[in-house]
Amino acid sequence: MIPNPIHKVLSIFQSCEVRALLMGGQACVFYGGAEFSRDTDFAILADTDNLERLGRALMELQAEVIAIPKLTLDHLHRGHAVHFRCRHPDSTGMRVDVMSKMRGVDDFDLLWERRTILQGEDGTIYELMSLPDLIQAKKTQRDKDWPMIRRLVEADYAACRSEPTPQQIHFWLKEARTTALLIELAGAYPEAAKKILPKRHDVLQGALSANELDVEAALTAEEREQRLADKAYWEPLKKELEQMRRQS
Repeated sequence: MIPNPIHKVLSIFQSCEVRALLMGGQACVFYGGAEFSRDTDFAILADTDNLERLGRALMELQAEVIAIPKLTLDHLHRGHAVHFRCRHPDSTGMRVDVMSKMRGVDDFDLLWERRTILQGEDGTIYELMSLPDLIQAKKTQRDKDWPMIRRLVEADYAACRSEPTPQQIHFWLKEARTTALLIELAGAYPEAAKKILPKRHDVLQGALSANELDVEAALTAEEREQRLADKAYWEPLKKELEQMRRQS
C-alpha cells in the first residue's frame, strides 16, 4: 500500500484527468526497486488543455510553485522541471515535480502508448512510465540513479526469468548493469546478445566471452559517457535558470 500523501496526489491527478505518467522514485517502488522519496515526479503532456487540467489538480492539492521556473508551456518544452509543494491536509509537504522533455527519452505520446497501468485495491488507477522508459530517464549524472537502474533490471529479471518473452530478453541484455547477470544472459541467449551487439558492443562482447574484467570496464565507460552527456545537456538549462533568478 502506498503512503496516503502520495495516494492523494495520484488520485487527484486521476480525477482531474491529467495526462501524466509517474516516474522517479515512486515509480521505482512499483517496479520493485524500493526508493523512499518525498517527491512525486511526473512526465506530463505539455499542451494547453492538459495544463488546464494540471492547474485544477494543483489547486485541489493547494500546491504552490517553490522554485524557478514558473509553470508555462515554453519552460516545459525547453526541458525544465517545475516544482510544487502541496498544502492539502492529506498531502502536506509533498513535493510534486513535472517535466515534459528529458534527455534521450521519447516524446510524451510514445511514452503514453507504452505506459504501465496498475489498479489499486480502492480502484485508483496508477499510470506509470514503462520500465524501459523509466530506466532511460534515469541515465543521469546523479550518483543514486545508477544503482537504481541495476536494481530495477535485476528485479524484473527475478520476476520474469522463468518464462521470458523475447522483448524481456532484449531489455535485460540492453540494460543490465551487473557483470554476473550479463554473462549469465549472454550464455543463455547468445543469439539475442549478438543481435544487440552493435548497440552495446563492448559490454556484450565481454559478456559473450565471459570476461568479467572486460564487462566491468565497459560498464564503467558506458556510465561515464552517459553522465557526461547528461551534464552537457543540463548546462544550457542551468544557465537559463540562473538568468531567470537574476531577473526575478
